[in-house]
Amino acid sequence: MHLYHLTLSRPSGIQSAAYGNFSGAKAQEIVVARGKVLELLRPNEQGKLVTVLSTDVFGCIRAIAPFRITGAPVDYIIVGSDSGRIVVLQYDKDRNTFKKVHQETYGKSGCRRLVPGQFLTVDPKGRACMIAAVEKQKFVYILNRDNAANLTISSPLEAHKSHNIVFNIVGLDCGFDNPIFAAIELDYSEADQDPTGEAASQVQKHLTFYELDLGLNHVVRKWSDPVDNGANLLIAVPGGGDGPGGVLVCAENFIIYKNQDHEEVRAVIPRRNDLPGDRGVLIVSYASHKKKAYSFFLVQSEYGDIYKVTLETAGDTVKEVKVKYFDTLPPCASICVLKTGFLFAASETGNHALYQFIGTGDDEDVEASSLECEELEEGYRPVFFDPRPLKNLLLVDEVPSLMPITDMKVANLLGEEIPQVYALTGRGPRSALAVLRPGLAVTELAVSPLPGQPTAVFTVRRAVGDEFDAYIVVSFTNATLVFSIGEEVKETNDSGFLGTVPTLHTQLLADNSLLQIHPNGLRHIRPDRRINEWKVPGRRTITKATTNERQVAIALGGEVIYFELDNMGQLLETEKKEMGDDVACLDIAPVPEGRARCRFLVVGCYDSTVRVLGVDPEDGLRGLALQALPALPETVLLLYGG
Repeated sequence: MHLYHLTLSRPSGIQSAAYGNFSGAKAQEIVVARGKVLELLRPNEQGKLVTVLSTDVFGCIRAIAPFRITGAPVDYIIVGSDSGRIVVLQYDKDRNTFKKVHQETYGKSGCRRLVPGQFLTVDPKGRACMIAAVEKQKFVYILNRDNAANLTISSPLEAHKSHNIVFNIVGLDCGFDNPIFAAIELDYSEADQDPTGEAASQVQKHLTFYELDLGLNHVVRKWSDPVDNGANLLIAVPGGGDGPGGVLVCAENFIIYKNQDHEEVRAVIPRRNDLPGDRGVLIVSYASHKKKAYSFFLVQSEYGDIYKVTLETAGDTVKEVKVKYFDTLPPCASICVLKTGFLFAASETGNHALYQFIGTGDDEDVEASSLECEELEEGYRPVFFDPRPLKNLLLVDEVPSLMPITDMKVANLLGEEIPQVYALTGRGPRSALAVLRPGLAVTELAVSPLPGQPTAVFTVRRAVGDEFDAYIVVSFTNATLVFSIGEEVKETNDSGFLGTVPTLHTQLLADNSLLQIHPNGLRHIRPDRRINEWKVPGRRTITKATTNERQVAIALGGEVIYFELDNMGQLLETEKKEMGDDVACLDIAPVPEGRARCRFLVVGCYDSTVRVLGVDPEDGLRGLALQALPALPETVLLLYGG
């Protein structure tokens, strides 16, 4: 069952974004979570972001994570929400929808601190995923394939620990060894029992590794080590032959490399010259770029500064961590690096943006290194820099966003038919006053001046199989102009339409021929550009006309003349009928699938009646029904052709 749900304006803020290949092996796409809406975005050939799919999940999306099973051509996506369920989705490009592959219930609905859904991560090889709550509960699911190559998901394996607060989790890259998940945790059991508050001041965060034993099918706490109490974010380092493995721990003012049986390697995060000394620098988002030859990480601070983080290694040993100032963007909820050389920035406030890399940050710039990390009495020696305009990134496209709306008023200040919505949006220098109007946005693609006041406009395709219209037909009181639609809209003279008469109706017929109906007759333009003309007898003129791909009906005052397209591509007059009064309007429906013609023609007359005529050969325009009206009919539409 699909229920209809409509909001005045869809959510524009993005809480989370994930890069992957969801529709094809080489597709460069981004899935974004906009509160309760899940969207698939894709850069087009011009570098503009296009919304491929937008679907309402009717819930609160808390986390998303892409993954790919070994050997699969496309990525799946896991969604953590307030539903108390873990949901695995796959993009179906034929139906343009997200297909629900699996849905497993593990807890109550709602955003609860004990129910998983807030944190979500996947093993880089796509073998397992961990979904965690803010406190205590963590579940691990094994992801696999059956004999028919369909995705399967195991029963949940528990990795709970009571009195434990989770700050972040990540799946480690350990090749095809047992999957390992890392978590920043804080045990508050002693602080909870101490009313003096002394134990609370001494609590220590720990970096904990959870190992999924695929042979025994259970999860164990493999390793735990104290970590900086300012730690808030984990970044997995490539491993399993592509690097040393382990994690980068992003803490206040530091980026620290940690791994089991490896000494800690710490580098300071460069800070702005004008930043007060009591203000720390926290990393809020990151993106990893991994290639066989090298890999690097782009991390962003809460002030918007982006740093490039690289590791100097010798085998599985990390010798040095380098943090170099890269560029400055608005603070982001998520950033994604595409393999085509783009960076997508989902801003916390204001418009989201797509940037193109024009540099890789290899030039001389402010850099902090773990080898130069000097500890003083008051702490580590800071490294300073001054923000500058963009140097390595070029803005290509922006996606409008009203987030956050700080105030809103509805008023008709412009004296229009419908009141406008005035909203204050953004924050700081990115603030703006947005004026919202109900309706659909229209993009102006081309403008062509006209010689006079048009009386009618028609669009028509060149062939039945064409996806888009090829001509715009503009009718005036005594002439017709035809414009061709291509890279630009320009007037054309090779369409076959008669330009010295007004046009009442146009139609692309089933044999790819074009039909122009004007007051003096019918102009049938064959596919080979031969032209057949049907002239109105006497001094009469055509006043009304209706068509479908095989049938034509015209009105000459009070007489209706009916034509049909035969198998030889000839438009033949088959029936006439005198209605007894002038025809005010008429309509015939499209030919139903599997039939040779629409069976009915509806005619409205100036005697305030509407009549249904049968057009089958045995009916011969015989009247089948009549309805008297309280007023003159102006238009009539046949919704079902029978």
